[in-house]
Amino acid sequence: MSSRVQVSLRVAATPKRAFEVFTREIGRWWRPNGLFQFTSQGAGVLSFEQVAAPHTPRECVRLIETQPDGSVFEIGCVTVWEPGERLAFGWRQASFTDAQHTQVEVRFEAVGDETRVTVEHRGWDTVPQEHVARHHFPERVFLLRHGEWWQVLLASLRAEVQSAAPPG
Repeated sequence: MSSRVQVSLRVAATPKRAFEVFTREIGRWWRPNGLFQFTSQGAGVLSFEQVAAPHTPRECVRLIETQPDGSVFEIGCVTVWEPGERLAFGWRQASFTDAQHTQVEVRFEAVGDETRVTVEHRGWDTVPQEHVARHHFPERVFLLRHGEWWQVLLASLRAEVQSAAPPG
């Protein structure tokens, strides 16, 4: 079984609205964490970007981090884009090898007048404990710290949903 983190919280919005803020406004609500940087350059601005897929006539969406100098790091490609329901994408840091990859799945479920946003970040078993991305933390401590960060991120998402609520 894959090493994973799973966290949830509710936001005061429809699933469609929560999905839109998660994807379109990620650069506003994302909070960098010094322990879990994508590159050694430090924190940049995250966004989902639609690009032409290499060697195919179709387009794909990817999650990227743009640095202040304009350089772009691809965190991962989106594998599922179901507005208001589900989002899934690859997640890597610059120090990962091709064999080291994790995946994030985000589900948006209506619960009364709110939406439960659940993030599952799995695949950490592909990244050895000695790897810089894991900071030599034992498995349980690493997953706990990473889960705490996702909790902070989802709380920031909730605040952004509330502040960006469409007039109604």
